[in-house]
Amino acid sequence: MNSFGRIFRLHIFGESHGRYVGVTIDGCPAGLLLSADDFEDDLSRRNSGAVGTTGRHELDVPQIVSGWHKGHTTGAPLTILFENKDVQSDGYEQFRVTPRPGHADFAASKKWNNFNDLRGGGQYSGRMTVALVAAGVIAKKLIAPANVYAMLEEVNGRFLYDMEQAVEEAVAEGDSVGGIVGCTVDGLPAGLGEPFFDSVESLISHLLFAIPGVKGVEFGAGFEAARMKGSGYNDVIISPDGRTADNNSGGINGGITNGNSLTLNVAVRPSASIAKLQQTIDLNTCKMVDFQIDGRHDACFALRMPVIVEAAVAIVLADLMMLNNCAVSTAQNETVC
Repeated sequence: MNSFGRIFRLHIFGESHGRYVGVTIDGCPAGLLLSADDFEDDLSRRNSGAVGTTGRHELDVPQIVSGWHKGHTTGAPLTILFENKDVQSDGYEQFRVTPRPGHADFAASKKWNNFNDLRGGGQYSGRMTVALVAAGVIAKKLIAPANVYAMLEEVNGRFLYDMEQAVEEAVAEGDSVGGIVGCTVDGLPAGLGEPFFDSVESLISHLLFAIPGVKGVEFGAGFEAARMKGSGYNDVIISPDGRTADNNSGGINGGITNGNSLTLNVAVRPSASIAKLQQTIDLNTCKMVDFQIDGRHDACFALRMPVIVEAAVAIVLADLMMLNNCAVSTAQNETVC
């Protein structure tokens, strides 16, 4: 489904070329100071414009249409809309017959019996992440003073100074490249999360994998841990507050935050839409045909991914903090959530 969370619960709606994309947040506390200006920085980080990003330019002015009055949240469901204006929808219907390699065209047509909206990728488009970023702005306010930040660390296997060159080469070739985004959260309290199914890793991964293009998530040392010995991996506790000498566990033990920085990496695949000649099947003839995608597409969607990753992580942490507060209140025979 398109809903996520238990107390801080969001529902994302719309399609890439529909009239609106938006999010409704249920469980947002009343009295939170909020204005359209609060969204500007994060939305601008997500926007296109750099080399390797799409030529589609949406203004992305947030329209707060419910749950907000006189500059504060009211406690009612908070709904934020973004208009889709810069759309070019011609030509997408052909993809029902010749599905695009790497896209959801074929799988979605089977799931929705060909009633799915193909324009711009429909609900499978990276366009949907504007709603996630908006929800992340609210979540970041709720988790303060904890601070979440992410940055692009690698593109096509190249680091820092070579990343721009990797993108430019992909653009020149009509191809695309992926990347790795690193994310850190400082200032988290110990004790958030649950063992097993609602571990911090499970919930964050759940939401991260909802982002189009995310194909891998690792916490702390991640896959490198499989190459280490326990004596090298184990984080020695050096302080009564739980601070450790190293942080191979990424700030999580037993599915619960341990008071150290939460660290994770996210692998982003190369964008599926490329100008380079490919092949696909013609579902009418059952024969392979040459195939080329025109239009405006990201050669490296990973360039716009850091703020989206921040949003997803903050949303999960906001929900966990609210759940934790409810548990504490219940244990003290106070207000039960």
